[in-house]
Amino acid sequence: MPKRKVAALEKVEADLVSLQYKIRRDPRSYAQEFYDQWLAYDAQRQIFVSSPATASSEDVKKFHDLVDLVAHVANLYPEITAPFPDHLKELLNQHHAALDKELREKIVGSLVLLKRKDVIDSTSLLTTLFPILINTPSKTLRSLLYTKIISDLREANNKTTNHKLNRTIQTVLHNLVTSDRTSTKGMWACRITRELWRRQVWNDARPVDVMKEACLSDNEKVVVGGVRFFLGGDKEREEALEDDASDDDVDLKKVKHQGTINKKTKKRSKQYEKAIEKIKKQEKKKHAPHPLNFSALHLIHDPQGFAEKLFQKHLQNTKNKFSLENKLLVLQLVTRLVGLHKLTIISLYSWFVKYLSPKQANVTSFLASLAQATHNLVPPDVIEPLIVKIANEFVSEASAVEVCAAGINSIREVAMRQPLCMNETLLQDLVMYQKSKDKGVVMAAKGLQSLYREVYPELLQKKFRGKQATMGLRSGEIKLRRFGEEEEGGIEGLELLARYKEEQKKKKAAEEAEEDENGEKKAKKDDDEEDDGFNSDEWEIGSTDSESSGGWIDVSSDEEDDGPAKKKARKSKGGDDDDEDEAPDLVEKEDPAAEAERITKLATTTILTPADLAKLQELRREAKLDKMLGTTQSKRKKELIEKHIEDGVTAEDIELPAMLGKKSTKEERVALARDGKPGREEHKSTQAIRKSKKEAAGKSTTNKEKARKKNFLMTIGKARAKNKRSLVETKKALTNHIAKSKQGGRRRNGV
Repeated sequence: MPKRKVAALEKVEADLVSLQYKIRRDPRSYAQEFYDQWLAYDAQRQIFVSSPATASSEDVKKFHDLVDLVAHVANLYPEITAPFPDHLKELLNQHHAALDKELREKIVGSLVLLKRKDVIDSTSLLTTLFPILINTPSKTLRSLLYTKIISDLREANNKTTNHKLNRTIQTVLHNLVTSDRTSTKGMWACRITRELWRRQVWNDARPVDVMKEACLSDNEKVVVGGVRFFLGGDKEREEALEDDASDDDVDLKKVKHQGTINKKTKKRSKQYEKAIEKIKKQEKKKHAPHPLNFSALHLIHDPQGFAEKLFQKHLQNTKNKFSLENKLLVLQLVTRLVGLHKLTIISLYSWFVKYLSPKQANVTSFLASLAQATHNLVPPDVIEPLIVKIANEFVSEASAVEVCAAGINSIREVAMRQPLCMNETLLQDLVMYQKSKDKGVVMAAKGLQSLYREVYPELLQKKFRGKQATMGLRSGEIKLRRFGEEEEGGIEGLELLARYKEEQKKKKAAEEAEEDENGEKKAKKDDDEEDDGFNSDEWEIGSTDSESSGGWIDVSSDEEDDGPAKKKARKSKGGDDDDEDEAPDLVEKEDPAAEAERITKLATTTILTPADLAKLQELRREAKLDKMLGTTQSKRKKELIEKHIEDGVTAEDIELPAMLGKKSTKEERVALARDGKPGREEHKSTQAIRKSKKEAAGKSTTNKEKARKKNFLMTIGKARAKNKRSLVETKKALTNHIAKSKQGGRRRNGV
């Protein structure tokens, strides 16, 4: 008996997954079936709204499946499912603590699915999830909601920046931090802001304001979260960018090679196309203009007021009960702000006095923070007592060598930023420590001496100044900068371009003068040749005239006299030019004001062409190379200050001379020697190491290795056939083999 055909509406399966599939394919035909399931869902929902805790496991499972069905096809029946998002929000807001774990996750997932189908918008979704994230006691639900919020914000800002949504969420986070400063709820604002900043979803001033308010909170955890954002958020963002770049790397050569050696299939061709698309995207990213990613510390509004509030609330306040570690974090942020923006907080320096003792815990961090808080606009009278205190407490013959080296190095870091804080007597005393027996102390003392050779050699005794500093003082090149005096700004390396252009002008003028001189010499030579040459016609005419006149011909000697005179005059003129050429060099060496004027003129009156900018870049590169090779005077001071302004001074920078001067133990030397080498249990031959590397890279073995490992019984038939071949057959086989190898083997890879 043949099977009877069943109509589309005749049979409705109880399986909701099958019904979902059918509804997607033909929504109109299955509208009634969906409406029946919708009524079942509504009945179950009312049970859960009234008493979610008393529902049985079967009811939970049934309601779970119905929610899943409605969420997947809600966009196909918008009129029927219009109240569905509000139902889910109400259920989640009121009963998230009592609902079953799997059902709760399904409701959250359904809301996200509705947003992806454009049934609800991101603002509605996030304003629903965020209050639950803050209030729920469930750790798994918090983790789920946090992941969903971050992913939704990333998707919303994927193609273009969604300013409206960002402002809404940033306002919610700002209000969360400022509404209750004693609560730990602000931690979620810190976590969300920091993660979105790391992923470069948010990179403007508004998230920085949220974290600024978090730093001024009364809760210690919230404060630490905000402070860590400012101290390490930018580094995290750079690391995330590097990780993304490394993850996207595709070995196109490897994919192409696999396509040639393996059988060609649609899957492999699609993989190859995807690899090409990825590489095109990478190239597009490389050539795209670099976004202006400002550091969070640069985007702070009113850094002076923020630094003062932070210092007064968390450091100066004696009622504050923060741990020493967290106080140090706050201190690092305050000093970074002071050094970066050149702020003035006079009370900060007197606060340091009680912590500058070798017995103080984490004293090197306090010394690093002091150096970080110093800049050229801090009055020297404020810093000098601190320098004297460090010298008295740390630097003495009775102190340990590590303490002494750290003290001198910290003084050097402070003096690098404000050289006027040092007096002559103290400097001479510190410089004399270069005669110490400990290498770390010697290095620290020599570093201080070399610093003052560059910035203020007059404070040093003549025997400690060195050749360059002495010559600089005599010529006037090294001048002490007075308090508050700033360097003139401008384009980096513009003086190199000005000097290059001046040299080119001189060279061109010299070449023109030489050409004129050579041309005149050539003309004179031609005239002489014409005078000495014999011309019979002219001679005959001359003889006729003389014979007819019957007297002597007058020959003027003016031309003969004028020739050498003119030549002499030209030489003297050329000599004047040489003197004039030499004069600017002398002026450049002796008068820096003239050079500064020339640079200013170039910067203000000349438009730099692309060729000039290219040349400027080349000159900068050459200058850096000269500096590295030691052919020019080093400007380490400025470079070190710029480095520490961006990265900050750390305790390791203060301890560095002592660490370098310290002799390493035998265990440390053995560990250093073993670093990067395989252990005894991993000891292999070079060939075995190469083989393991090839296997790790997913590469195959060579044909020779495959033939060597082949089973003997599989090769015996071929060996017997070879032995039976005649010379003609052998020759033919070898000829075919050579021809195939030239073509690239059996697959003709070489063609």
